[in-house]
Amino acid sequence: MPGEAIALNGLARQLVDHALIDADTAARSANDARRAAMPLVSYLVRNDIVPARAVAERAAAAFGLPLFDLAALEPEAIPRGLVREQLIRRHHALPLMKRGARLFVAVSDPTNLLALDEIKFQTGISTEPVLVEEDKLRDLIDAYLREAEDEGLGDLGDEALDDLELEVSDEEREEAVDIRSAMDDAPVVRFVNKLLLDAIKSGASDIHFEPYERIYRVRYRTDGILRIVASPPAALGPRLAARLKVMAELDISERRLPQDGRIKMKLSKTRTIDFRVNTLPTLWGEKVVLRVLDPASARVGVNALGFDEDQQALLIDALNQPQGMILATGPTGSGKTVTLYTGLHMLNTAERNIATAEDPVEINLEGINQVNVNHRIGLDFASALRSFLRQDPDVVMVGEIRDLETAEIAIKAAQTGHLVLSTLHTNSAAETLTRLRNMGVPAFNVATSISLIIAQRLARKLCTHCRLPMPVPVDTLRAEGFTIAEIESGVNLFGPNPRGCDHCTEGYRGRIGLYEVVPITPALSQLIMADGNSIAIDALARQEGYPSLRAAGLRKVAEGITSLAEINRITTGRS
Repeated sequence: MPGEAIALNGLARQLVDHALIDADTAARSANDARRAAMPLVSYLVRNDIVPARAVAERAAAAFGLPLFDLAALEPEAIPRGLVREQLIRRHHALPLMKRGARLFVAVSDPTNLLALDEIKFQTGISTEPVLVEEDKLRDLIDAYLREAEDEGLGDLGDEALDDLELEVSDEEREEAVDIRSAMDDAPVVRFVNKLLLDAIKSGASDIHFEPYERIYRVRYRTDGILRIVASPPAALGPRLAARLKVMAELDISERRLPQDGRIKMKLSKTRTIDFRVNTLPTLWGEKVVLRVLDPASARVGVNALGFDEDQQALLIDALNQPQGMILATGPTGSGKTVTLYTGLHMLNTAERNIATAEDPVEINLEGINQVNVNHRIGLDFASALRSFLRQDPDVVMVGEIRDLETAEIAIKAAQTGHLVLSTLHTNSAAETLTRLRNMGVPAFNVATSISLIIAQRLARKLCTHCRLPMPVPVDTLRAEGFTIAEIESGVNLFGPNPRGCDHCTEGYRGRIGLYEVVPITPALSQLIMADGNSIAIDALARQEGYPSLRAAGLRKVAEGITSLAEINRITTGRS
């Protein structure tokens, strides 16, 4: 029979020799599997010719491989983006984990050496087979590919680097295409696209393209820390800047003035990523910085932000009020925007009219009227707010309160039946109240309009796979701010593994919010109207049971979520 010799090699021969299938059925199945572009084992199990368990047990006995239980695998341990979707589908093989210089690949047929070789060739990593049951492998691959498609990073392989779809307006599309054709710089296009995709996959918040006299470097800001990811030749700098300016629809001939633009990259039918682009003429060429704006970050849900239960309850209660002002405070990069967007996402229903004034709009939210302020034409926060109040709003968000005029209009709105959300660049709740007073807002208006203040920071989370126990003397714990009760109950601290592991960078992976959440209680309101200073306000907030930022951070340290060194890096003082 044609193809019989091929059909009865490897695992197929084992199945025949041990009477799990007859030779004719094996040969027919092999031919049918080839026509269906499907591995033989997949075909046999999917068509109920041989049970998956029986195939796996025979393979384990014949080839001396242990049978791996996929239920013991942590889903987040599966490496993303290493192997193209096409390869996973064709060979029905999935990388499970990377350990040192070896990549362990789940297969139901360990004699499928072509799969292991192709994965090794694509990744540059030595492969080891991990034997699993075919039906369980199929379910895992289906789930993996669904998640990849949902994230928009499904099969963005080498070919996709050439033609990632950019969303541009109709009148600008022809011009952009003409410029790209004129540049005819395919290697640069591929290099830039790869950097953008890698930034998305790594969770970077910013990408820096930096020219210097003798070098050029590209850095990602990941978990709040900048790291070098590429060092192309310095001569490539002008071409990289030109490519980014084409993508952002900027004037590529203007190299003397800063420019601002936006790149909208469509990754899939359901996912689009925006990049806010800024160019800056420096001594050795144009530096370009991209801020990665993922709409999914506005839909993470309040539970994922890191609030303690009582803090979350205070926030939800404030969001459910018909009027008042909620202020998120902290330095740039502390997560204020995500906090406010999460609140807006919770409020975004057909029964509410929501308007925002932002500089600039970072994430598009369907169902919300978002306005980009433009100071050059006189559209600032104050003028946008005045217009909002004539648009029958229920909820208003102001990107930042920067001056007295904006503060007064926002407070008036909060006192007249509107819920107002905004931000200030202050370090604590108490400083926020005194900052408004120093702007010139009357104490009575501050006390009666603000309902909740959230001061926040972002702390790097310890990698749970490689964090290290860190014994700390009791005296040090007291000096750092832990209470006697906390110490007596047992405080087990962890620190980062500086070498990191396959799951992290230098012992940290991801970030979590630290919050000081203070509602304006009657006692605080009286103190504000009595012109209490920030020290008195802070002391009263602690007395009423609202912990400071540092206390919130120490709680995360005691829970093993972050390290004491990280809390010392982003907070000051003792609680």
